[in-house]
Amino acid sequence: MTDTHPDIDYANKIVLAPMVRIGTLPMRLLALEYGADLVWTEELVDKRIIGSVRQYNKATGTVDYRKGSALTFSTHPNEKGKVILQLGTADPDLALKAALTLKQDVAGVDLNCGCPKKFSVQGGMGAALLTDPDRLKKILENLVQHSGMPVSCKIRLLETQQQTIELVKMIAATGVKALTVHCRTREMRPSQKAQWDRLKEVVEAVKSVRDIPVIVNGDVWQWSDVEKVKELTNADSAMIARGAQLNPSAFRKEGLLSFHETVHAYMKKCIDVDNVFQNSKYAILCMNTDDSEHTRSDLYNNLQRSKSTEALCDALGLRDYYEKVTNEHRLKREEDDEEAKKGEKREREEVDEEKESKKIKS
Repeated sequence: MTDTHPDIDYANKIVLAPMVRIGTLPMRLLALEYGADLVWTEELVDKRIIGSVRQYNKATGTVDYRKGSALTFSTHPNEKGKVILQLGTADPDLALKAALTLKQDVAGVDLNCGCPKKFSVQGGMGAALLTDPDRLKKILENLVQHSGMPVSCKIRLLETQQQTIELVKMIAATGVKALTVHCRTREMRPSQKAQWDRLKEVVEAVKSVRDIPVIVNGDVWQWSDVEKVKELTNADSAMIARGAQLNPSAFRKEGLLSFHETVHAYMKKCIDVDNVFQNSKYAILCMNTDDSEHTRSDLYNNLQRSKSTEALCDALGLRDYYEKVTNEHRLKREEDDEEAKKGEKREREEVDEEKESKKIKS
């Protein structure tokens, strides 16, 4: 597409789904280590992004976008070229402005047209766009034509097959590079079986307009499910959501790792990037919840009662790792502060020298 944002090959991929409060930096980095090809951010709303300031965090090696002290988005070189911004928006201009704000540090932008939660729908975002195709089309066309990045879109099935087919044909015609279809309708709950049987015809409809990859989402729990769902639906790629939330090693060809291994690996990522405590705790408490013995265990209770990152580390036996890494971060911050002070001193000296030089000349 451009020198800074080449086309993304979305075909034959296994990817991490956008999940609120789950798809933050530690989970994305861990998913990539376990075999994910691409990772979606959690949904970020346009107005939250716009106005954020880009900062390099020398201690963690991350690039952080902040509004004041509030963190909007954080990324790390290990996900460069593989992280897709999932954007929540109902306005073509705000969508573009938000995408351009983060453009330097994301590989592409994906429009959220699938979230059925009240917050998104009331704001005209998410699943509300499924029944507002004119607005949806304008947003996608604005992003495709002016963002300079690969643009994709994530939807849900509509109530009727014909409505879904008409919608995906319109979406394909906007110039998007890929389409993800969550095989549930807006009203369906996660406990209801995904309607894989409806997707094959939808894939055919997309490719009758443009031959772009279609990514299947819904009840794809781990790597071993991927070939089966692709064969049944003719989808090009697969997106894992709750399977990765329960066990981030869902992307491994070799099979799932134990909760003990994955939660330790996840917590170490949180420490490495200085993740927000509340987010780390939330994601950890969402892991392995299909095991009732785990959710009744002393470990789970201790994790629930944790009120700090240190307490999480104590519960998981990672206090030594925490102390080691946080001390390294502290030393790097002190070094950075010292360099900044030296820089300010040099600037003052240069100003004083310039003033003195002017006095001598006069």
